[in-house]
Amino acid sequence: MKKIIMILCCFCSLLSCKTNEGKEENSSNVAEISKKPNIIYILTDQWRGTALGYAGNPDVKTPHLDALAKESVNFTNAVSVTPVCTPHRAALLTGKFPTTTGMFLNDIYFPAQEVTMAELFKDQGYQTAYWGKWHLDGHGRSSYIPKERRQGFEYWKAIECSHNYTKMPYYDNDNPKLKHWDTYSPFAIVNDVNQYITDHASDEQPFLAFVSIATPHYPHGSAPKKYKDLYPPEKLTLNPNISEEFKEKARIELQGYYAHATATDEAIGRLLDKMEELELFDNTIVIFSSDHGEMMGAHGVKPFVKQLAWDEAARVPFLIRYPSIRKHKGKIVNAPLTTPDILPSLLGLTDIAIPEDMEGENLSQLIKNPNIHQDRAALIMNVAPFGSNFKDQPYRAIRTKQYTYAVTPDGPTMFYDNTNDPFQQNNLLGKPEFQEIQKDLDTQLKQQLQHIRDSIRPRNYYMKKWKYKFDDKRNAIDWRSWNKGKGTVQSPQSLVIN
Repeated sequence: MKKIIMILCCFCSLLSCKTNEGKEENSSNVAEISKKPNIIYILTDQWRGTALGYAGNPDVKTPHLDALAKESVNFTNAVSVTPVCTPHRAALLTGKFPTTTGMFLNDIYFPAQEVTMAELFKDQGYQTAYWGKWHLDGHGRSSYIPKERRQGFEYWKAIECSHNYTKMPYYDNDNPKLKHWDTYSPFAIVNDVNQYITDHASDEQPFLAFVSIATPHYPHGSAPKKYKDLYPPEKLTLNPNISEEFKEKARIELQGYYAHATATDEAIGRLLDKMEELELFDNTIVIFSSDHGEMMGAHGVKPFVKQLAWDEAARVPFLIRYPSIRKHKGKIVNAPLTTPDILPSLLGLTDIAIPEDMEGENLSQLIKNPNIHQDRAALIMNVAPFGSNFKDQPYRAIRTKQYTYAVTPDGPTMFYDNTNDPFQQNNLLGKPEFQEIQKDLDTQLKQQLQHIRDSIRPRNYYMKKWKYKFDDKRNAIDWRSWNKGKGTVQSPQSLVIN
């Protein structure tokens, strides 16, 4: 009996130890999970939503992003709020629309008064880092950007704007001397990002790493030969909406465009591999997207041009992978997302309070519970077309999961059924059988504009309101004069920090 009692005591003691060990393990896991997730935001430049293997493109090779799509929630109808660089970036960092911030043109200064993504996450204990193209400083495209104009980003290896991919300039943190990446810029930038996340992977503080890669934006001819050789122009598929006059040009440009895309995919693959090596996926939100697309000869619009509401310019990729995604890996969301929705959704995913003046919608619940059937209206706009688009009309548009509808100051101009007409070749405006749908879309557009207290006005109204002035030669903000020491800051705020 004594032996039996002793054995039972030993068993209970062992069981107690195991239970305590389990509690300690669980406690450790809870502590690890309670740390807010890291965020890696990969923003490319001019990458169309259709120019990816996982999006069904028959030509372009993007194996690493195809693999990421299988691990992510894929927003198939994400759009750029204004399909051009500066307005998209300002809307992304503030969660506000261009008509609210005044950031609707390229090469204007993003005022320090605006509260940004980096500042919001920094207030919650995040370390913040930025690489690559900035395009929000408005002090010329190669000027040094001091710390007080970096909108809350601490670690800094960036340039205002450059598309010299073989010798891209950048500024290294607080060193005002211009440096240059020593290899093709997507690879060079990712190498530095990989070192940063290696150094900070075990930190108690989470990090926000914003990786702004300027490809596949033109010049397309500068893509590495190794990747251009993958795409003989004569073998490339042309969409049926490319006009005859631009077909030859489109093939030439697509060769370099796809080459940049494949090279950039490889660079992103190196970053994803490093994340896996460091076991970061379990506590990191990863986003892949772009600031806008480009027309590439569609609808009679020459390659390189954007700013328009057609899908070639406005529709962008948007993949998001987040901790505990589990059964939702590879799920599709057809409900559109527009740029100001991104920041409040990130705040929602990280349980951070969303400022009351933020205008985008928090879609975090849709991200965590993707529903392929859900729909909504996403707002697209061009307040003051400039540069190559100067002769175009300003517009406001909405994208639903099925339709695109656009209105200018002169009235409706676009009504496409994107499900049945994916290349937007059949404008349904005024057709009796679609009258009720058009009326409903018009009501939805007006509701979106009412939400942000906006209306469709001519360009001059907004130019006068925000006191902007175009260069008479290029019909755009004059950034070139900064190279001659004669630059002028144009900003939506009267208080400009120089």
